[in-house]
Amino acid sequence: MVTPLRFAEFEAAERAAGCHEVLARSWDANAELAQHTHPFHARAVVVQGEMWLTVDGQTRHLLPGDRFELAAGKPHAERYGPQGAIYWVARTNP
Repeated sequence: MVTPLRFAEFEAAERAAGCHEVLARSWDANAELAQHTHPFHARAVVVQGEMWLTVDGQTRHLLPGDRFELAAGKPHAERYGPQGAIYWVARTNP
């Protein structure tokens, strides 16, 4: 049996890797974010719900346990499922 990751463990590992900020993001059901960028590098893990992440014309369907990473300034779009979603994200400023 796989033990679920805990936020404190995720945060400790990401801070040890040099990230500047770690937080939980919660999204409403069926929320959509058009293509945008962030000024930080992001590493995240989905912990509840589902989302679709589109980068470079390729869309990934992400479920709990799935991870994704985005470089600072990378254009992307996000869409969330009928139950919304929660993911934990580690942000690192360039």
